[in-house]
Amino acid sequence: MSETTAAPAQGLTATTLRGTAVAGLGIAVPDTVVANAPIADRLGVDDDWIFSRTGIRERRVLADGESLQDLATAAGEAALKDAGAGAGDIDMVLVATATADDIIPNLAPLVATALGAGRAGALDIGAACSGFLGAAQLAAGMLESGRAESILIIGAEALSRFIDPDDKGSAPIFGDAAGAMLLRNTSSPGELGPVILRGEAQRDLLFAGRERGVIEMEGREVFKHAIARMSEATHQACAAAGIGLEEIDLFIYHQANTRIIDAVGRQLGLEPERVVDCIALYGNVSAASIPLALAHARDDGRLVDGTRVLMSAFGAGFVWGAAVLDWRGTA
Repeated sequence: MSETTAAPAQGLTATTLRGTAVAGLGIAVPDTVVANAPIADRLGVDDDWIFSRTGIRERRVLADGESLQDLATAAGEAALKDAGAGAGDIDMVLVATATADDIIPNLAPLVATALGAGRAGALDIGAACSGFLGAAQLAAGMLESGRAESILIIGAEALSRFIDPDDKGSAPIFGDAAGAMLLRNTSSPGELGPVILRGEAQRDLLFAGRERGVIEMEGREVFKHAIARMSEATHQACAAAGIGLEEIDLFIYHQANTRIIDAVGRQLGLEPERVVDCIALYGNVSAASIPLALAHARDDGRLVDGTRVLMSAFGAGFVWGAAVLDWRGTA
């Protein structure tokens, strides 16, 4: 072997560029449901005050003794079942989270072991609400280059652990959930188009510091940035995929706030029926938001074989992005 020629990865041959296909989709949410009423009582407002500002009616939260690891594992199991796949076939587990159970170890190796993915690599991805898109981008790079054949990506958050219950700006918003997608490489054109990822240092507008350990944000400023960046990324992702907005059947934006989702839709001139909004049931679940919304759309019949989807998210950092997905169904 010459000094300039690298050996192929074990078990893989030539790095012919391939596509990325969705093999399975699954979600998991805690059993405990918290409606607006107890939060509203504590904050000294009424239920309608919360709903009118957020679009949220209830959220799911982990109970004492429940772990994010278990929730992420359950979502992964659901995605594998949806795909009719076994954990032993997974090459990599990528978990997007900002709220792992512990500082170390990371969540991904714990989840991989719990799933029985004994030969899989495992990494956490920290990109806040855009983490699932980041995981999709990293997975696609490995799959399309031939470095992996099957990758499980999971977005999982336990945000209820990091809120100030007396803060009107954050206490009503966040919930806990996990969503997973099994991705495989394919020799045919893939379902996942180019993933646009962007970042800009804006620490003081949305953050959780170690001293207080709770989410703090300047809601109005974050609101404006989220609308502008997701609208911008939508155009960029469509341009990268070589299509126009009119060719997108379904728009799935990070479920942060109904007013943000509506404002992005208006700015882009989208009909409301083309935009998914399921925040009323779950609240803002950060990195779990996109797979949760995909599953919601599939359950209500809007995500079917042949649906072209635009996914976009915006979160703390700031980090944001978008991608086009040509859904061909699962399993």
